[in-house]
Amino acid sequence: MKKKILISINPEHVQNIINGIKKYEYRKIAAKQDISSIIIYETTPIKKIVAEAEIEDVLMFSPEILWEKTKQESGITKEFFDKYFEGRDMAYAYKLGKIIVYAQPKTLHDYGVKAAPQSFVYI
Repeated sequence: MKKKILISINPEHVQNIINGIKKYEYRKIAAKQDISSIIIYETTPIKKIVAEAEIEDVLMFSPEILWEKTKQESGITKEFFDKYFEGRDMAYAYKLGKIIVYAQPKTLHDYGVKAAPQSFVYI
């Protein structure tokens, strides 16, 4: 049984994911368990769970190689990417598939989560 993870993403990136501009969600830490989708919590000022993204693949490379493989559909600048992964030997990216935008945004409480996760939380 694959699990889902809930992650916090800032509004600019959430919109790019929904619009199909951003096909990868970059992370410094990847989930250890096999996950099927990401539940997207949109940070301040929205502070709601707004969508779910299917995971097609999990990529794990050095930051340089990961950027080369994903830059066309990254939805972010090289500068943003480099700053995020500064000093890291390994970088992770979830390749996003089908996006389901919730007609009615949900709260963290709806999922039994007390606070927005710093990296992620299993659901």
